[in-house]
Amino acid sequence: MNLIEALQDLMSHVPLLVQPLIVALAAAIPFVEGELASVLGVWAGLNPFVAFSAAVVGNFLSVFVVVVFGARIRAAIVARRARARALVPAGGAADSSDAPEAKPESKGRQRFRRFLVRFGVPGASILGPLALPTQITSAMLVASGVSKSWILLWQGVAIVLWTGFTTAVSVGALALLYG
Repeated sequence: MNLIEALQDLMSHVPLLVQPLIVALAAAIPFVEGELASVLGVWAGLNPFVAFSAAVVGNFLSVFVVVVFGARIRAAIVARRARARALVPAGGAADSSDAPEAKPESKGRQRFRRFLVRFGVPGASILGPLALPTQITSAMLVASGVSKSWILLWQGVAIVLWTGFTTAVSVGALALLYG
């Protein structure tokens, strides 16, 4: 039994309404995402539009959770740092033994900042899946201070584009294989 037959067999054992939920749950997993989840759904015999829709929804919901919670975490960190700066005496700098040392920015973070400056949020979102999962790209965008709505908009565009592309390729591959 090959992979396609195994997936079709698995999907045939669950109710029709559960099949898109399996695809959506798979799409929420980093590195699987909407791209691979839609391919698995199509290979398992799901209607390509249903597989595409379920994969997009599952992937976007996971990105939404990362962005919302990431923004809350970032806001708490920024507020804590602001309170720490407010504790510095108004007359001058704090004693050097009391001031936390600023860590130099890592090479990866420097590379990401250059990429973000060069391509902007749209470029980082659309080209990001070539290197990193959308959830990680979203977390990095949140950490750099980009607004939640801008991240969600462009990550949504990227998810739809990449998932649509891989769904179309998988439908074409199956048509070639099984004509």
